[in-house]
Amino acid sequence: MERRDYLKRRDLVEKLKSMGINPYPQSTPITNYIEEIVKNVDEFMGKEVAVAGRVYALRFHGKVAFADLRDNGFKIQGFFRQDVLGEEQYKFLKKFVDRGDFLWIRGEVTRTKKGELSVLAKEIKIASKALYDLPHEWFGIEDVEKRYRQRYLDIMLNRESFEVFRKRSIIEMEIRKFLWERGFLEMETPVLQPIYGGANARPFKTHVNALDKDYYLRISDELYLKRLIVGGYNKVFEIAKDFRNEDIDTMHNPEFTMIEIYQAYVDYNDMMNLTEDMIKHVAAKLGISKIKFGEYEIDLSKPFRRERMLDMLAERGIDENTSDEEIKKLLEKYNIKMVRYERGLALGKLFDRICEEDLIQPVFVIDHPKETTPLCKLHRENEELIERFELYIGGMEIANGYTELNDPQLQEKFFREETERRTLGDEEAHQYDEDFIEALRWGMPPTGGVGIGIDRVTMILTGKTSIKEVILFPMLSPKH
Repeated sequence: MERRDYLKRRDLVEKLKSMGINPYPQSTPITNYIEEIVKNVDEFMGKEVAVAGRVYALRFHGKVAFADLRDNGFKIQGFFRQDVLGEEQYKFLKKFVDRGDFLWIRGEVTRTKKGELSVLAKEIKIASKALYDLPHEWFGIEDVEKRYRQRYLDIMLNRESFEVFRKRSIIEMEIRKFLWERGFLEMETPVLQPIYGGANARPFKTHVNALDKDYYLRISDELYLKRLIVGGYNKVFEIAKDFRNEDIDTMHNPEFTMIEIYQAYVDYNDMMNLTEDMIKHVAAKLGISKIKFGEYEIDLSKPFRRERMLDMLAERGIDENTSDEEIKKLLEKYNIKMVRYERGLALGKLFDRICEEDLIQPVFVIDHPKETTPLCKLHRENEELIERFELYIGGMEIANGYTELNDPQLQEKFFREETERRTLGDEEAHQYDEDFIEALRWGMPPTGGVGIGIDRVTMILTGKTSIKEVILFPMLSPKH
């Protein structure tokens, strides 16, 4: 059954067309955006302008009417007096203009008796006729699924959501500025890859008909950016969509946005400094130093702590004296599956389960067991560890960085160990990337790298505890 508002407005469209009026004109030239007028009221007061925006409210009081016009998050009032607009145009306004329509107004910037910033209309035109009426109320959390499925309604009607995505755009812009000012080049690497790598994750698989070969949507752009370091660039980054065929929950979406950054001649200490400075820079640009995140207040103004992973486990009773049998019992207790027991890998998984959610204030967790990734350089003081860090804020992993492994023989050995894990059934183990090994054999300088989740950084900086609140169109189950 068709909506009543739709049927009524569809008839209005036909009437307008029969009158020779196009309800969807190619353009409606404006002199200024509403934002410009709102931000520079004194400059525009008393001047004639032409503006346009969506009608959010329309009120008639005899021969006077008012409309709330919004555009790009800014509002101005349309002020319509029959004696100024003219009787014919006033009748047109009353008969053909509805909430939700885009309306063009030419008139003088003024204030009403109540002090409302307005445009006193001398001429009006429909810029675009909406066929649905705007909802009169928006119930937020009660309509949470509708907000995700129809995000355009969410940002149209929910000012907070509008601001979240405006801030997200600023976050990405300021990250780019921060890196550009430090001499980094932004690069583009393949989304479709014959061999996926750079993370422990399950991929999305597709088929390239022209080659008759299976390819994968990238899970990371790490190995291609490192090839660029081999090629001679010394500072590169990419803000990229990555794809992991895994969980959909408050912290995971199969399609997400990462930035990966690589710099020659530095190590993981330098990359921690860069990561901290960049997050603080972006927060400052948003005017943020402390954030309400769930029940916590996160303070970004203080130096980020650095703590060893094994020390944090020891605080929870898991140390070098904990036997393998005890660790296996803990794996069973927390329902952690491993295709083959390896102590270092088990410790990493236990850390994620036991410690992660308690890491609310910013902390770099450093010096992980060597089994946790094959792409990182062994620790200079203890070869059972690697020079790796993860940044946690708000109980979430925000960034993951290394002193990058540039020894081709050791990289080959680690890849072969990953291949062995795959044969045992570990779907998240790295593939053997022969071309990447070949690149390393040509020589890669000492390098530091870091991958940072843009979605999660946005969650922190906007105080949102679900990733769906910061991704415009998150993945949802099909609507039945």
